[in-house]
Amino acid sequence: MRKESWCVKNDKRQRGCEVVKCTAEGIERCLFVGSRGEEGGFMVAERFKVVALMAGIMCLCNADRVVMSVAIVPLAAKNGWSSSFLGIVQSSFLWGYIFSSVIGGALVDRYGGKRVIAWGAALWSLATLLTPLAANHSTGSLLAVRAFFGLAEGVALPSMNTLLSRWFPSHERATAVGIAMGGFHLGNVVGLILTPLLMSSIGISGPFILFSSLGFLWLTTWSYQVTNDPLESNSISKSELRLIQAGKSDPEVMKGKLPPLRLLFSKLPTWAIIFANVINNWGYFVLLSWMPVYFKTVFGVNLKQAAWFSALPWGTMAISGYIAGAASDYIIKSGNSITSARKIMQSIGFIGPGLALLCLNYARTPSVASIFLTVALSLSSFSQAGFLLNMQDIAPQYAGFLHGISNSAGTLAAIISTIGTGFFVQWLGSFQAFLTLTSFLYFTATVFWNIYATGERVF
Repeated sequence: MRKESWCVKNDKRQRGCEVVKCTAEGIERCLFVGSRGEEGGFMVAERFKVVALMAGIMCLCNADRVVMSVAIVPLAAKNGWSSSFLGIVQSSFLWGYIFSSVIGGALVDRYGGKRVIAWGAALWSLATLLTPLAANHSTGSLLAVRAFFGLAEGVALPSMNTLLSRWFPSHERATAVGIAMGGFHLGNVVGLILTPLLMSSIGISGPFILFSSLGFLWLTTWSYQVTNDPLESNSISKSELRLIQAGKSDPEVMKGKLPPLRLLFSKLPTWAIIFANVINNWGYFVLLSWMPVYFKTVFGVNLKQAAWFSALPWGTMAISGYIAGAASDYIIKSGNSITSARKIMQSIGFIGPGLALLCLNYARTPSVASIFLTVALSLSSFSQAGFLLNMQDIAPQYAGFLHGISNSAGTLAAIISTIGTGFFVQWLGSFQAFLTLTSFLYFTATVFWNIYATGERVF
């Protein structure tokens, strides 16, 4: 009865009733366990295979980034790099990343997510493999390889967002993104735990060889098992295809056209997404880059002896991201609008971290501070079911390009916040003021989002 009411309440999604009909017949009941196929045999839902493979490459995407943040310590000691040069090496990844988001988004809109992320994974795996060789050759070679690495990885998020939007009905989309982004956050855990072990047993090149090899291995499966669209798949069942098509609220869109930029930037929902991405990246990279220094400076914590502390926030972020996706889909299936779901999730993703950072200013022990840090990162993952999904809502035809533009703006904000934190703390001698500023930005973005964001199609 509840699912019937969802169809009635959502009169703009009449086709959603077909999903209920399929479900009532026992067809493709669950994303995770599949169903009985049309010939009676048990089968795993094809869309689950797609999201599982996507979660795997997103995990490798982030693990490949983390490897360098750990390996840079022995590399610096070996090559005699100064502290200021370490910052240049770490930021070289962003030099390529900031440009490839827009280019990658446009390519995704034209060629589809499957092909673009396949090329991206191949190229960033190659760059990962070449990193220790480049470091041994010269610093210039290392910077060039890291910039190329960032250029290749910039296509990952636009590809993920677009591909999952085609493979999942609207009421499952947030859960699918939560699973894929859960893999992304777990990449931090995997990289932080495995890299020191491999370096101590094999050498500096060990983790680079392992993760690049896993990337090439993933490609062999992805190339033959996944298609850009379920309509192109030879292995999907007719019942699952009907479920996916019936659950889509957006009409089919034309490929290959660049959006009219003047029109794109003339709409406030576009700016709501861009502003949300900017503030999300601002806060995320402040926590990612400076919290270890914060704990060492304020509490004298030796983070090398507390590896669990580095991994715990990212592990909880993976879990909370899935919870956010499932909650968002439940809100929509319960009869609420997509606009309401996006606004609720994004509000949690901003107000939660904002309050946690304010509380962090009053923490008196490292244990209490670590709790607030974990809360901040965990709740920030609710943004995945907010602005990240909203791009497909308002501009399905240009979602990849819009993702690229907003992600480039967010990357620029990450560079500014990472560098700005250092100057701000040096100027005032305290982290408190910058954490308060970041909280204020979170709250401001929440107000802007709730006024101007929409879940309806704009373009």
